[in-house]
Formats: sequence, structure tokens, C-alpha cells
Amino acid sequence: MKAINKHIILGAGGAIGVSLAKELLTNNEKVKLVSRKLHNTNNAESAIADLINIGQVKNVVEENSLVYLLAGLPYDLKIWQERWPKIMENTVEVCKIKNAKLIFFDNVYMYGRVNGKMDENTPMNPCSKKGEVRAKIAEYLISEIKQKNISALIARSADFYGPYAANSSISNIMVFTNLAKGKKAQWLVNSNVKHSFTYTLDCGKSLYLLSRDESAFNKIWHLPTAKPALTGKQFIELAAKYFDANPVYTILSKWMVKAGGLFNKPIREIYEMLYQNEYDYEFDSSKFESHFNFKPTSYEAGIEKTIQLAQESLQG
Repeated sequence: MKAINKHIILGAGGAIGVSLAKELLTNNEKVKLVSRKLHNTNNAESAIADLINIGQVKNVVEENSLVYLLAGLPYDLKIWQERWPKIMENTVEVCKIKNAKLIFFDNVYMYGRVNGKMDENTPMNPCSKKGEVRAKIAEYLISEIKQKNISALIARSADFYGPYAANSSISNIMVFTNLAKGKKAQWLVNSNVKHSFTYTLDCGKSLYLLSRDESAFNKIWHLPTAKPALTGKQFIELAAKYFDANPVYTILSKWMVKAGGLFNKPIREIYEMLYQNEYDYEFDSSKFESHFNFKPTSYEAGIEKTIQLAQESLQG
């Protein structure tokens, strides 16, 4: 594979960006962290850019680099509709100009409700407005790949949990944070259906593995995710065990979320996505696991490590 000049992370401040940066630096790679504020990280460059401004994107992307698009936007449909297509178009155009490869970190909203397991061949059939946005940008990137305008890949994960996700993962917020405060855990809609979660540190490791494999490009990959998926009840019971807490919890029903949304816009934005909690949500990463001989972190180990690091952070 052609040598990579530098690994450039667009949207470096989130849980996946932090996990990836640590993995890259551990492997002595040259890294540039790009977001809307500077990051003080040893051995990595830091730059500021607003991704809806193509001039600023040009300024931070270097020739023959590998770009990771990990941007996170406020959980607001209007913002997504306005900004996501522009961010994707700007990133693709600049990568073409700079002869850079692209890895896009994606979610599963574009699949909609799926009966059975989601894999790389699951068709895009969104049943939400946010899913429609994600389908639009994925279709645009896939079209550019098929036309051979860019060398890129799409890496999808299930809902994620783990280190560095205290403010961005629903499971971290509703389970780990509440238990750490001595409160009851919470779960959305139905704690008896299965729900896959991808571990943040596995995301960082697997994105790095993908970056080093020429044959991985111009394809879609599901990032390694433990199986079998747990029910919400099982997930909470595991977390409670490591907190030495009582595994009691509160269910936030659809009507409760809808009612809360009358006074809280972020809660209102969640409502259309509740189908993911109402029915089984199973994510299949067999393709990645087989290709890279990678074993995903078990839920037991992942939850224990997440809680351990959180407690160490509080003590530090």
C-alpha cells in the first residue's frame, strides 16, 4: 500500500476521534486533529476548521494523506439537513484535489427498521428524517467511489458505548452515569429486546486496521461488535455488577419521551429514532472479524473497562 503522508481526523473531539487518535499515536503514525477548537495532545498536530467551509477544509487536508470523517453535529434535524450534505461534498472534493484517501465513520440510521441482523448488504430503507439524511450522504459517497473519483470506504458501527463517550452515548449517559451517581439506571422503551453496541476502543483499532489495508477501500464495513446482542436488562445487570449496585432501572416509554420533548428539544429529536429501541437491533460484523481475524471486546470486558477508566478519571 502507498505510504500515507499523515492521518487527518476531521471531527477529532468525539469519542471515536479520541479512540482513533490514541491508536494511531500508539503505532507512531503522524496525526493531525481537526475540529472547531485546538486540541492539546502530545505528538499530534492540531488545527481548526469548520467543515462547511471548503476553504478551511483545503487548508487542513494535506497531499497524499488519509482523511477520517468523524464529524458529529448537534442532534437537530434541521442542522443535519443543512450541514451534512455540504460537509460530505466538501470533504470528498478536497480529498480529490489533494489525492487523499477517505474513511467515513457512519451509523445505521439509513437502514431503517430491519427484521433480522444488519450487515453490509442490508439495503438503505430509512424510516426517519435523520435516516434520510444519512442515506443521502452515503449514496453520494458511494456514487463518487463507483465513478472512481475517490478512494474511500464506509465504516459503520452500531450505537457505541465505552471510554470517552460519557456525553455522546445514550447507554453511557442512562446507565453508567446514573449508576455512578447512585441513581437508578434508565432505558428507552423496551429493555427486553436485543440491542447491539459497538465498543469505542474497538472502533479506534478497527479504523486503523482498515487504513492499512488497500483491499479494504471502496467497500462498506461493519466495525467489530460483540455478539450475541444483549437486552437492555442484561446490559444494566452487567453494569450494576461492576458498580456493586442494585440493577433496578426505569423505563422511559415512548409517551414519556414525547411528553418530555414538548419542553426539551434534544429529547424531541430522539423520538423518531425510538424504533431502534422498540424492536430487536442486531448488528453483524462477521465480514470484518473474518477478514482481519479480529475478536470484538466482550460486553463484560468493555463495560468493566469503561467503568474502571471513568472511576480513575474521577479519582485523578
